[in-house]
Amino acid sequence: MVSKGKTRNKVPSSVPPRKQRMVCLMSEEEIRIVECYLKKYKITNKARWLRETVLAHIHQQLDDDYPTLFNEHEMRR
Repeated sequence: MVSKGKTRNKVPSSVPPRKQRMVCLMSEEEIRIVECYLKKYKITNKARWLRETVLAHIHQQLDDDYPTLFNEHEMRR
């Protein structure tokens, strides 16, 4: 009999496998906050959420820090 549970999406072969590990330690309070957030927003893949959240923040910070021809005050005038 075939199970009718969740189905997994296949990762395309063009996507390189993840081989590097990054570890971070959190306090009990931080873990509770993260678990509460994941439960509230029904996020089931914690690793993917963490990767996307961290990389989105880094991408935004790099974008904000990118040098421009004019400073912010001159562009708003």
